[in-house]
Amino acid sequence: MASLKEIKSRIQSVKSTQKITSAMKMVSSAKLRKAQKAIENLFPYEQRLNGLLNNFLSAEENNSSVFSETREVKRVAIVVFSSNSSLCGGYNSNVAKLLAQTVENYHKLGREHILIFPIGKKVAKASRKLGFAPETNFEAMADKPSYAEAMNLADDLINLFKNRDIDKIELIYHHFKSKSSQVLTSEIFLPFQLKPAEKGTVALDYIVEPDRDTIMSELIPKVLRLKIYTALLDSNASEHAARTMAMQMATDNATDLLQELSLQYNKSRQQAITNELLDIIGGSFGQN
Repeated sequence: MASLKEIKSRIQSVKSTQKITSAMKMVSSAKLRKAQKAIENLFPYEQRLNGLLNNFLSAEENNSSVFSETREVKRVAIVVFSSNSSLCGGYNSNVAKLLAQTVENYHKLGREHILIFPIGKKVAKASRKLGFAPETNFEAMADKPSYAEAMNLADDLINLFKNRDIDKIELIYHHFKSKSSQVLTSEIFLPFQLKPAEKGTVALDYIVEPDRDTIMSELIPKVLRLKIYTALLDSNASEHAARTMAMQMATDNATDLLQELSLQYNKSRQQAITNELLDIIGGSFGQN
């Protein structure tokens, strides 16, 4: 059995850890509220704009576009969103696993034909372990989501696709549903895919001004830029939610451990007192 001094030292150590995890939980909760507000304000707009484009293209007899062109995949780009720091449960490890699975799906193309755009230190490290050199450094974007940086990334991806340097682009990120639920998502960014119309939906007959090509050249890139920014905000909110939950669990575990250690300390102390009393009583009998 551990000595009283050892148990007391461990209790102090657990208390110090509990203070740290509790403080980290409070910080993450504050960041989560801000990130949650940002994604909740943007997500309906992004969905509505995406739906508008989808309805418009569905209503057009000739809905062909360079952005919706499906061609043989010879080169692929994977944009992956993670965090810069750890202590957020399985958030980053799950992203790394899905990235590895996605890369495996394209292994026939050869490593030189798979480009990885990692948003965050953790997934950049994971991509290096897989043998890929990250295309660019996006660490700052992971900590502080910026529409300007997201737009620049989206424009680079759009140009790669338009110039046929890339035939397909996939996104991997966490979709924030609630504080306790973040859904790891993989979806195709380009080519742009039309969603099937819902049952009972009336096909709208749009009057287009100035002309269809101008609308397409403006609307589709706007939707794609917004998608990258939405995924960035989604990922950021999911990170803080995952860290908040992880620190909450760590704090709760520390509380449970403190209770066990306190019980163990009291039992050991009681045993020590009992042994001392037995020694005293035994000594008194010996003198008699």
